[in-house]
Amino acid sequence: MKEKIYEFLRTIPKGKVVTYGQIAEYLGNKHLARTVGNILHNNPDEYKYPCYKVVDSKGNLSKHFAFGGIEKQKEKLEREGIVVNSYKVDLNKYGFLNKK
Repeated sequence: MKEKIYEFLRTIPKGKVVTYGQIAEYLGNKHLARTVGNILHNNPDEYKYPCYKVVDSKGNLSKHFAFGGIEKQKEKLEREGIVVNSYKVDLNKYGFLNKK
């Protein structure tokens, strides 16, 4: 499962985000969102596997982002052109898997 999650992260385009739940659904079980979060917290390579592109179901950034905290996650997202307001992104605008 861990490898599937990390490889999925590599498919998220620049300027887009996904939720923990969306990754869990991709794995086949929407109830695995917390497990996805725990796996991402142990990401072995932040550059190869861009876990900063994962937010919660409401678009909130992670208070415990593994590579420098919430400010670092915000900075990385903003570098990709994603607008972050009050540590939250607009999933309708920046969501990768949103159905249009």
